[in-house]
Amino acid sequence: MQGGFFYQALVYLTAAVISVPIAKRLGLGSVLGYALGLVGDEGQDVLHFAEFGVVMMLFLIGLELEPSRVWRMRAPILGLGGLQVGVTTAVLAGCAAAAGLEWRIAVAIGLTLALSSTAIVLQTLAEKGLLRTGGGQSSFAVLLFQDIAVIPILAVLPLLAPPGAAVHGGGDHEETWVAGLPGWAETLVVLAAVLLIVLAGRFLLQPMFRFIARTGLRELFTAAALLLVIATATLMMKVGVSPALGTFLAGVVLARSEYRHELESNIEPFKGLLLGLFFISVGAAMDFGLIAARPVLIAGLMAALIAVKLLVLLVLGRVFRMGIDQNLLFAFSLAQGGEFAFVLLSFATRYGVVGESLAATLIAVVALTMAATPVLMTLNEKLLQPRFGTLESAERPADEIDEQNPVIIAGFGEFGSIVGRLLLANGVGTTVLDIDSDRVDLLRKLGLKVFYGDASREDLLRSAGAEQARLLIVALDSGEKCAELVATARRLFPHLTLLTRVPGRGAAYELLDAGLEHVFRDKLDSSLRTGVEALRLLGFRGYQAHRAAQTFRRHDEAALRELAAMRHDQALYINTARQRIRDLEELLQNDLRDAAESRDAGWDTESLREEHGADAGDER
Repeated sequence: MQGGFFYQALVYLTAAVISVPIAKRLGLGSVLGYALGLVGDEGQDVLHFAEFGVVMMLFLIGLELEPSRVWRMRAPILGLGGLQVGVTTAVLAGCAAAAGLEWRIAVAIGLTLALSSTAIVLQTLAEKGLLRTGGGQSSFAVLLFQDIAVIPILAVLPLLAPPGAAVHGGGDHEETWVAGLPGWAETLVVLAAVLLIVLAGRFLLQPMFRFIARTGLRELFTAAALLLVIATATLMMKVGVSPALGTFLAGVVLARSEYRHELESNIEPFKGLLLGLFFISVGAAMDFGLIAARPVLIAGLMAALIAVKLLVLLVLGRVFRMGIDQNLLFAFSLAQGGEFAFVLLSFATRYGVVGESLAATLIAVVALTMAATPVLMTLNEKLLQPRFGTLESAERPADEIDEQNPVIIAGFGEFGSIVGRLLLANGVGTTVLDIDSDRVDLLRKLGLKVFYGDASREDLLRSAGAEQARLLIVALDSGEKCAELVATARRLFPHLTLLTRVPGRGAAYELLDAGLEHVFRDKLDSSLRTGVEALRLLGFRGYQAHRAAQTFRRHDEAALRELAAMRHDQALYINTARQRIRDLEELLQNDLRDAAESRDAGWDTESLREEHGADAGDER
């Protein structure tokens, strides 16, 4: 490469630092920011090295595929995901063949363009708080199947190469252990390599990582994790198979390992950097001159790809009985090309399946459809959902809301529904706001007044009666949406008392800084209840266990507010937190000694039964 290593590093890092924040600011996502980094013609020089980032991505995907999780989602993953890839591939391949392309090329194009962008879709859905909706979960299932499908697609592409086609840029790929062997022998060698990876993952890697973990050297664990990925990739290349296949299998084998999370945390930074390098090199390889010279062709191919994928996704959503809202969300989320198309097109070009000119055109089309994803989702949200989906508001007299709905609940998932049911059971009227249209329809059938839409929107809050209500219970799943709703409510409806659910201490600190008083951490109550039951099972009296839990709660709530003010001073925060932990332990130990000196069982039912018989009390 021209200019030397440090010069090239300067160019690539500068491109990333400039383009990624701009892309995220525009709502396009960091992946697309890397892909649009303009660094010149040197991008192809590092493309093959950067492909190692894709190998690491597939290793991490394998780590996430714990067998029990896959089994729970088997129907949407295999059914919906399998049909999406299969039907979309067939339709796109048919269109390519109708356009005059040879069948091998048509199939390769269909397989490549059938995939969607995992990075952009999941990030966009999470930012909008839509990941837990029916359409969001269906999109996640399809993306998961697509990520898995990359492995067999990588294995199929070389088989589509014309007879006698040369491998370009193969280098290491040409020097395999199976060169010159008959077909049946090559198959046996590949199966033996796969079996070796599985057996090593089950019986060798666990003891190895256990031994390394005992050293306490984090850098050694990082080196071992990188060694695992590189060794597995090298083995698969030597037997003539895609290195991604081996690392994916290694990840799946280790998915149930106790070292899975440690492996993820150690590999993730390298994967992110190398993927960023990969997408920058793809952006450098994009032929902007071609786009400028043939804008009508590129725009036509973009429109055709989006239209075909939208049609297939809408039909599949209908087959799987999604509501109109969720079907539209599902279809518009996945209508773009995906980042794996860059890998597959590079692979197909190397093996002579797709020509370089056609690959350059398709790379431009895929990148531009990825850039159009936020526009498509905004189009669906602003234009289609209000017209064809569940109505975002229900007309009703304002005084009805004032009299019957003193409480507004934003989010009616597992957390919000328990709060709402408790209030309704005690005769308190509620107005429920939720983003999941299927849940909205069910609640309306149950006779509840429900608004569908984004609870952080001013107009939706006003239509729900926020000006007359007394309480706003924030039970949203998305931390970003929760913060946005709290800011809107405090600015426009200062009379409302906010009761806010937060996922943990970090989010609680932010809301406490904003002046909120009623902040409830997600798992605090269930954790204390579990601790109480554990103490009882270990022989503690029920009264002692519950008293300890109440003491713990009061002390922890006080410490939470105290630590919130000093969390930005790490040294002071750590010292104060340690002191509060010691204070709590001393307080609980004193309570325990006081209880031991007293023979009063209090309202401990188990103790009463032991001392006075089973008839002494049946209440717990």
